[in-house]
Amino acid sequence: MSKLTAGPAAALAGVLHDGMTIAVGGFGLSGIPADLIDAVRDSGVKDLTVVSNNMGIDGKGLGVLIEAGQVRKVLASYVGENKLFAQQFLAGTLEVEFNPQGTLAERLRAGGAGIAAFYTKTGVGTVIAEGKPHQEFDGELYVQERGIVADLSLVHAHTADTDGNLIYRHTARNFNPVVATAGRVTIAEAEVIVEPGQLDPNHIVTPSVYVQRLVQASGRVKDIEQRTVRPRPAVVGA
Repeated sequence: MSKLTAGPAAALAGVLHDGMTIAVGGFGLSGIPADLIDAVRDSGVKDLTVVSNNMGIDGKGLGVLIEAGQVRKVLASYVGENKLFAQQFLAGTLEVEFNPQGTLAERLRAGGAGIAAFYTKTGVGTVIAEGKPHQEFDGELYVQERGIVADLSLVHAHTADTDGNLIYRHTARNFNPVVATAGRVTIAEAEVIVEPGQLDPNHIVTPSVYVQRLVQASGRVKDIEQRTVRPRPAVVGA
């Protein structure tokens, strides 16, 4: 059965509520579900807990939810490109739970796999491990981390079929696969949508069983978080 909906607002209808936890794919501005994020902003839902590698930048990506004052808590590994985020954090109006990047990815993967918790050496002896259970294995100390299960997951794929099977493109794959599995409800936006049977099963990364709704991504310009260029070398004899 087709999971394709009429647009982002229709895809989110009946799913959003105040105080919910939303996991969002992407890394910086690469592979973010920008249309779905904008639809969350437009809905006016508030007191959100957002799980994402980072919170975009000011005015773009998840930064629009920060600007709208809709976010209460953030679980992330890096937030250095968002000035408003920093202001709200330092002012005490935004709660932040920092995670090592690999730990955050594994927490999402574990949540999607039905694993309640796991042990890792990352963070032992630091503030990251404070207040968490510890256990010794083979003479080494490990800290317990909990799996993450979100009320809603939002992801961006390059190609999908109408059944909801997803394929990602290059580095835009990043956190999207683990976010897709970690949501009780997962909504995907895709740049290219084809009919069932047109995707090579060997290329599918996220099977349709994890995806409840699908939306066609708009043709918006893909923003670059930091554009770094250097002068072209002079051509002799030109």
